[in-house]
Amino acid sequence: MRATTRTWCSFNLAISSLSPIKKTYENRSLSLLNNYYRQSIASSTSQALSLRSLVMDAKSAPMPKLLYGTAWKKDATADLVLLALKAGFRGIDTAAQPRHYKEPLVGAAVKLAISSGIVKRSDLFIQTKFTSVHGQDIDNLPYDPNAPLEEQVHASVASSLQNFRYADSDEPYIDSLVLHSPMDTVADTVKVWKALETYVPQKIRQLGISNTPLQVVDYLCTSPDITVRPAVVQNRFYPATRWEVGLRAYCREKGIAFQTFWTISGNPQLLRSEPVQKLAAHANVEPPIALYALVLGLEGTAVLDGTTNEIHMKDDIKGINMVNDYAQSEEGQSTWSACKGGFRKLIGEV
Repeated sequence: MRATTRTWCSFNLAISSLSPIKKTYENRSLSLLNNYYRQSIASSTSQALSLRSLVMDAKSAPMPKLLYGTAWKKDATADLVLLALKAGFRGIDTAAQPRHYKEPLVGAAVKLAISSGIVKRSDLFIQTKFTSVHGQDIDNLPYDPNAPLEEQVHASVASSLQNFRYADSDEPYIDSLVLHSPMDTVADTVKVWKALETYVPQKIRQLGISNTPLQVVDYLCTSPDITVRPAVVQNRFYPATRWEVGLRAYCREKGIAFQTFWTISGNPQLLRSEPVQKLAAHANVEPPIALYALVLGLEGTAVLDGTTNEIHMKDDIKGINMVNDYAQSEEGQSTWSACKGGFRKLIGEV
């Protein structure tokens, strides 16, 4: 695979397209969050890095290294998800948030892929989200916005389970359900989380949280109020958050998978960096694939890939495996180690 220039618009994840969730989260006072989630944060020790798939526990389906991100795909969602599954993606990320996702179309594409023999349900890692009223289009949401929080959660989960029902004889389930962002108060966050816990592990295999600071994750990991600990954290990977070095270290220590998004669109400077360019040239892949591989090499990470280009879908799956093979080869080990070390230095991890 030759290193070529990628058309970035194909990723459909422009930095200018900020969701209301991001705005809501960024408008919150950090001091207020610290008051809500006042817990000590343990330091993390360095761990060996690899490009392995993630299996969070025995009850969870294997989490692929790359998950296909379905945000902002609109009416093209079903076609793109089917293309992604044909290309080899086995992880799908969506949300019960009609404002930015078309979860029913994701479910329809998966159903068609299963009925066509492209995949089996057991091969797939399907992840969706519960989104609060603040992140929803008030005229189009999967629950009554005036209902109590617990009822909102139950209605949202019910709609998601229905979207991912594929046979009358088989009970639908979701591999991972993520709270799209912390609620406004610790009490409401716990209330939503406890409602989600009632589905684990029968209907939902594991829980996670997105768009979150470390304090919230630590609360969910240490509070006696929480029974099901988070298995996934999904956050932006970009300079404004210093690539979440501290949060990712905490997640590694706790055995929590860290899913990155905005990995390409948020990091033009990393794409041009020496470690990425060097790895791309030596492993014979495009720079975006080299960047994905280096992010995966940070240990405990998975990447959301939102490309809308069928060729890039295939190249991304193939390219990650190519880099993995190169990194383990006799000729590639030293280059991989040097690129990985340089990359970690760039993002402040060493």
